[in-house]
Amino acid sequence: MCGIVGYLGKKETKEILLDGLRELEYRGYDSAGIAVLENGHFSNFKAVGKLINLEEKTKNFKTDGFAIGIGHTRWATHGKPTELNAHPHLGESSYVVHNGIIENYATLKKELQNSGITFLSQTDTEVIVHQFEKNLKLCKDSFEAFAKTIKELHGAYAILLVTKSNPETIFFAKHGSPMLVGINDEDEKYFASSDTPLIGHCKSVSYFEDGDYGYVTSDEITIFNALDIKKEAKFSALSQNKLLAQKDGFRFFMEKEIYEQSVVISDTLMGRLREDEVVFDELDSTLFDGINEIKLCACGTSYHSAMSASYLFERYSKIKTSLEIASEFRYREPIMTKDTLFVAISQSGETADTLETLKMAKAAGLKTLVICNVDNSSMVRVADAAILTRAGIEKGVASTKAFATQVVVFWMLSLYVAKLKGSLTKMEIAAHISTLREVPSHVKVDDEMHERIKRVSKRYLHGHGFFFIGRDIFYPLALEGALKLKEISYLHAEGYPAGEMKHGPIALADPELFTIALLPKHLHYEKSKSNVEELSARDSTICAISQIPFDKADDFIEITTCESYMLEFFEMMVVVQLLSLEISIRLGNDVDMPRNLAKSVTVE
Repeated sequence: MCGIVGYLGKKETKEILLDGLRELEYRGYDSAGIAVLENGHFSNFKAVGKLINLEEKTKNFKTDGFAIGIGHTRWATHGKPTELNAHPHLGESSYVVHNGIIENYATLKKELQNSGITFLSQTDTEVIVHQFEKNLKLCKDSFEAFAKTIKELHGAYAILLVTKSNPETIFFAKHGSPMLVGINDEDEKYFASSDTPLIGHCKSVSYFEDGDYGYVTSDEITIFNALDIKKEAKFSALSQNKLLAQKDGFRFFMEKEIYEQSVVISDTLMGRLREDEVVFDELDSTLFDGINEIKLCACGTSYHSAMSASYLFERYSKIKTSLEIASEFRYREPIMTKDTLFVAISQSGETADTLETLKMAKAAGLKTLVICNVDNSSMVRVADAAILTRAGIEKGVASTKAFATQVVVFWMLSLYVAKLKGSLTKMEIAAHISTLREVPSHVKVDDEMHERIKRVSKRYLHGHGFFFIGRDIFYPLALEGALKLKEISYLHAEGYPAGEMKHGPIALADPELFTIALLPKHLHYEKSKSNVEELSARDSTICAISQIPFDKADDFIEITTCESYMLEFFEMMVVVQLLSLEISIRLGNDVDMPRNLAKSVTVE
């Protein structure tokens, strides 16, 4: 989740930009940079890793009087985390920062290269500044060139651009990625991709709408909409509560993180999907050479995502896949063979048990891969290769968006391996990629559904326990749903394979046993329905989650129409997350800081 800041005014510009980037650190990043234009001269600084590295590079730099500046924190999408790939990106006399993805960048880049332009980075963003400077030679002024450039870009973006040809102006554009401008009584202008960097600097802010573009100077804010019609900025008061701003008005960080899964999944997909193939620039194509088995190892929520992956790898990649709980694996003297790819999964990259198993695999000579959310974490440094999930910092202890992005990465990776192994045709992979592109829209929280879940939750505050049940890949989702409820409500819950209920657990069935039934239309629906009917016949209270109404349910939560069981998976994931959230809130618990738990388990 990249972050943007911008400033126009007479104060010390570097410090304002760095302070703003610090407020965006919680979103996650792997590199950062700033560019400042003062007295017609550019100063530009970039660094890989944490902001402290950028601070060190800029410690001897200061502005004196009026200046304009832009800054950025980057999650790598096109190209690895390097200084060359970090923003801002330079043209001949202009700099740009950008969140989002330019879908037609390859076409634009080829045209620019054919005209003699040399690119320094692997990013899509660099196209913007070169396209602008190409248009600047054809247009009567900088703003006309900027407007023309924006019309030529396809995709999602929030853009700030500064140029020597207008040394007292910041150009901006917004489509699909958030951007706002703030003002104060000192004729200063502040830009950011969220509220928090502006708190303490601005009294009011204006949120740009999709299609808006324009420019700011000390004296004016000029905005045009997508139809090129000039419009007035609509300002509203800015809350001065940083914690509330970071929560974006949500009651808890966990709730905010459930809502932002659509955005982080889009970030996870960004730059990795082609028409009929998945591309992981961070992987060497030889990683899977000689590999006949994938061994997945994790703890907690990451273990559930790994279990989901085991279905995908065997179904699509046709490769033997085994699953290990890290805390057990490291003590049982496991047999490890060199034709096995060892995959460790962790949100933080510091989970002690998982890290130790990774070291064991390395010592045994296995190839190793880490699926992680934190660059430069211990696991990323130890492994042969790593895929970052780009979920941003997750402040709620009970993981939500980390699980979602891990499963998306595994789905993509199963298609990547399927191409290498020839287990799916190009047409089949293309169909999966088309479905993957739909996931962000299917995890957007529908207000009406959320309200329905709030009302339903009051029925499930007591009783002697919960069964979350599902079949196939919905079994690990049932495990994850039960874990979420346990973590934040302190109620007993178990995830179970639906077909196993009659092998013992059904003895617990009565009205005070609550069954959360995952009933996907496109995967074993009739068999799962039959299992739920057995529980209903024994008076268990049933909450069914499905796109097909279930007449024996005491409560029915309807998901939208989906043409794939994987889309049903992600919609049901959101439902069980929200149900756990609302039950916990009704019980008066601290959702973000559940008792006895820590976000990163760094001890055995």
